[in-house]
Amino acid sequence: MEEVQNAITALDLWVIAAYFAVIVGIGIWVSLRTESGEDLFLAGRSLGWAAIGFSLFASNISSSTLIGLTGSAYTTGIAPSAYEWLAGVPLLLMAFIFAPIFLKSRITTTPEYLDKRFSRRTRLYFSGLTIFFTIIVDCAGGLYAGGLVLNTFFPGISLWQSAIAIGLFAGIYTAAGGLKAVVFTDVLQAVVLIGGSAILAYVMFADLNFSFAAIREAVPNENHLSMVLPLDNETLPWPGLFFGVSLLGFWYWVTNQYIVQRVLGAKSLPDAQWGAILGGMLKILPLFIMVFPGAMAAALLPDIETADRVFPIMITQLLPAGLTGLVMAGLIAAIMSSVDSTLNSSSTLLVHDFVTRPEQKLEEHRRKRYGTMATLGFMVLAIIWAPMIQFAGGLWAYLQQMFSVLVPPLVVLFVFGALSRQGTEKGGFYTLIFGHGLGAILFCLGNAGVMGVIGMDPVWPVHFTINVAIVTVICAVFYVAVSAVTERREVEDEVIWQREKALEDAAWGMEWYKDVRIQGTVLALSMLAVLVIFW
Repeated sequence: MEEVQNAITALDLWVIAAYFAVIVGIGIWVSLRTESGEDLFLAGRSLGWAAIGFSLFASNISSSTLIGLTGSAYTTGIAPSAYEWLAGVPLLLMAFIFAPIFLKSRITTTPEYLDKRFSRRTRLYFSGLTIFFTIIVDCAGGLYAGGLVLNTFFPGISLWQSAIAIGLFAGIYTAAGGLKAVVFTDVLQAVVLIGGSAILAYVMFADLNFSFAAIREAVPNENHLSMVLPLDNETLPWPGLFFGVSLLGFWYWVTNQYIVQRVLGAKSLPDAQWGAILGGMLKILPLFIMVFPGAMAAALLPDIETADRVFPIMITQLLPAGLTGLVMAGLIAAIMSSVDSTLNSSSTLLVHDFVTRPEQKLEEHRRKRYGTMATLGFMVLAIIWAPMIQFAGGLWAYLQQMFSVLVPPLVVLFVFGALSRQGTEKGGFYTLIFGHGLGAILFCLGNAGVMGVIGMDPVWPVHFTINVAIVTVICAVFYVAVSAVTERREVEDEVIWQREKALEDAAWGMEWYKDVRIQGTVLALSMLAVLVIFW
């Protein structure tokens, strides 16, 4: 049972080829209409709410997400899906607080906001970190995970060949068409992802005679289908669920250029708000169409020993020809949407934050050329690094957890910076330094591998999701204290949240379903319902 049978038929290959043909067509069509740097980086600020919402969903779902969600639901339970459905919390903050600020201040990158609110050095610090982690962790990691998955289905294709093929394909259409090409292909990829995953979930549920009781009987323990787990749980203890997950999500959905770029490219504030809320609603779907199939596999395929084999075995053994190709296309879509987004966002950060200087603006055609060159350069770097990840061993897992080190001071700077004028430039910059230093120290003190190097046991055995909450509180105190004793400069009104401007562009007086307040309430109630049902 452990081996993945090669059930890919000629029909499946034709389905996958058709998908690639459509992607190529979209890339060519958009590239012919990309003329300026703003077209390349922000799609000419022309994105509608549906494109934003579907692109947010597709860019977030990667091949490692599909493999990880189904694998964890099979082996440890559904609790890790909280990272998916709780995305609605930071996306609500984006819709009602940060989208109004970002769009009215006309920023191109999220680090640019820190420049307007604090200083250029704060901007460059954050931008440099973001580029490094986006390329080395997100982009290269996506190529690596995608290569592993494709090698599972096509053993004749090596890891480095897969990385080159995926990287070149995504990199070329991203370099040519920019954000608009990324978003348009993301919309298609989101539809394929949702459709393929929903079909797989339906087929599996039908094999169980649509019985939830059969799932409950197959899972190993009573907590397997629960979201709220004991404090000593290693997967996601309850304080981490209630306090840490949303903080990690805040960094990802509100400050991460790789995701936020879609909101920055909105043609209007209502489109940005509607798109963010749609993205939050779509993020509830993975629980039902990606996570529960993993739990159902415990009943249908009980002898799988390795978590990362669950998804490949599910689609090759349970789906008929043609549908296997559709789900495979969804898997490839997940890989492509993550890679193209990381390449486009990194080139935007490099050109807009480092190459472009306040005292010397670049012409639009030069910005476009530099952006294309940067995308291709980052593509090459990610392709080279991706195969090296297999030799990093535990280091790769450490790098993933290092995101919990990055998050706390960024949450403080964006939230406090947006809601209050009291924070100073030194308060902001030194909070970044202090928070990242403290987070790195606690990470090392709690990591068995790191402490083992010096012959000691971990002395800070706190789950990283709880650690995020603790360090965020400490950073907030530090920020307030430093700001209280350092000089405050005047900041422009556009970088501070103003309640009356947050909704002034909303379509009042039109259909009720366009009211972002109602939409936000529906999203909040949907997340609450998930928590209550799967408590």
